[in-house]
Amino acid sequence: MDTYSRSHVCLCLRRLEAIRGHAPVTIAGARRKTGSKFVEGVHSLSRALADSGIARGDVVAIAALNSDWYVQLFLAITYIGAIVAPLNHRWSFEEARVAMKLVNPKMLVVDEHCNRWALQLQEEEKNLPSINLYLHIGESPSTFSCNHNYLTIEMVRRFVEASPMPDPIFAPGDIALICFTSGTTGKPKGVAISHTAIIVQSLAKISNIGYGEDDVYLHTAPLCHIGGISSCLAMLWAGGCHILIPKFDARLTFEAIKEFKVTSFITVPAMMADLVAYERKFNLSSNGETVSKVLNGGGGLPQELVRGANRIFPLAKIFSAYGMTEACSSLTFMTLCDPTDKRNGISFHEETTNGTLVRQLGGVCVGKPASHVQIKISSSNGSTCDPFVGNIMTRGLHVMAGYWNHRELITLDFDEKGWLETGDIGWIDCHGNLWLIGRKKACIKSGGENVYPEEVEAVISEHPGISKVVVVGVPDIRLNEKLVACLNIKEGWKWVDRNSKYAAEEKQVSDEIIQYHCRHKNLTRFKIPKIYMLWGKPFPLTTTGKLRRDEVRKDLLSLVQLPSNL
Repeated sequence: MDTYSRSHVCLCLRRLEAIRGHAPVTIAGARRKTGSKFVEGVHSLSRALADSGIARGDVVAIAALNSDWYVQLFLAITYIGAIVAPLNHRWSFEEARVAMKLVNPKMLVVDEHCNRWALQLQEEEKNLPSINLYLHIGESPSTFSCNHNYLTIEMVRRFVEASPMPDPIFAPGDIALICFTSGTTGKPKGVAISHTAIIVQSLAKISNIGYGEDDVYLHTAPLCHIGGISSCLAMLWAGGCHILIPKFDARLTFEAIKEFKVTSFITVPAMMADLVAYERKFNLSSNGETVSKVLNGGGGLPQELVRGANRIFPLAKIFSAYGMTEACSSLTFMTLCDPTDKRNGISFHEETTNGTLVRQLGGVCVGKPASHVQIKISSSNGSTCDPFVGNIMTRGLHVMAGYWNHRELITLDFDEKGWLETGDIGWIDCHGNLWLIGRKKACIKSGGENVYPEEVEAVISEHPGISKVVVVGVPDIRLNEKLVACLNIKEGWKWVDRNSKYAAEEKQVSDEIIQYHCRHKNLTRFKIPKIYMLWGKPFPLTTTGKLRRDEVRKDLLSLVQLPSNL
């Protein structure tokens, strides 16, 4: 089977060179690369890697902040049939070492931010014998070794030839990328993703979000995460222009939007909250009038943030996506805000689904699957009713090849027909919309009922005085587990005891007030926590931003004496 019958991620280069030959493809600080220069850079990097000993099937780990070099290097590695393994720049060295031992990279690429990892590995090279080559991208630091095992971006730039490049090569198994996901345990898994999965995900984003060659895309998400990688590749395939800042920062984001007339970017709820807060402080709403597309991932976007985003970016369609690393990013898409739609502002489930059914089954609507994605609900108890709540399963070209363990692929999460269990619980309504209830592993058994804490948290978070809430189950003799809500309250709000007198003019929160709020939002009575604890510190997260729920539960049990009954 030849290259062009399978489709390689680097086939986007010919189109980029054709449609953006003299127009910028990447802008990073003072560096601007036209389509021709960008493609030339990818080719010279791929030649340099091959001449340095990187061969088909080798893994190259990258530990760096976002840059134009990062994007070019991703393509150059895959061009010669090697595999990219991005490392999270927020990891400690020990976390990075665990991930690298999992994939045995032949080369480690670092920038100034992560250079210390290369220096530490140099001192204890026996612990990672697979690495025999290092590449530094960016300005070469004085501390970087100059022996024959080290390359710099300046050295690589010499590898420029006029001869035509051969066709791009596939790695064994067509693997292009090993993307790490920590899950809720914090232990990394190496998710092996194929060229085909990346390409169908790119086409899905182009189709559902509307990316095109006129877009100016700002890289707000890190290229070490699947959301940042998949959106980057989608924009490369669409032929747009890439604006690269090292990492997300609200000030830099607004400055880049204004200077380069940015049309699109992606966020997670924490990023959008920072943008809304920063704009309120400095009144920069006029900076956002060029933005036409904002894609939110990494969790639902509360209505308060949707309204804030709509105020800052009044011409932008705001989308939300639900997905996972094992599915190469997004499984479903939905529109949260469309300035051209006269119905804008109507609650989604009120428009599409019977309200009684929503109250009975619960969850948050995450939209419809992309056209290439198959989704089904698998009932653990054999239920045949329609709809029913169960395990969310997916199948299709977007699904990972498996988990990478040294040089072996492990595919334990697939059933015999190729369905991947996402680990999430949900249901599908009569319009084909997926409703997400929560993580299967996070389910709390209380009084014989299943309670998914994410559903309860979504309702409590709608109260204007709550900034963050985590619900956990703690042991109880009568109920097996009882629900405890750990709360961060917003600045300017006051926590009061149940028996306190309320002043109408004050912003007050109490357990009684939150319980009334939950009932008002039609949360089923057994799902409403009876115990509420103020949490005076940030909730613990993994380096990929996932909540460490077990750690919250452990801290709760060790720090406080819970009431003996409800």
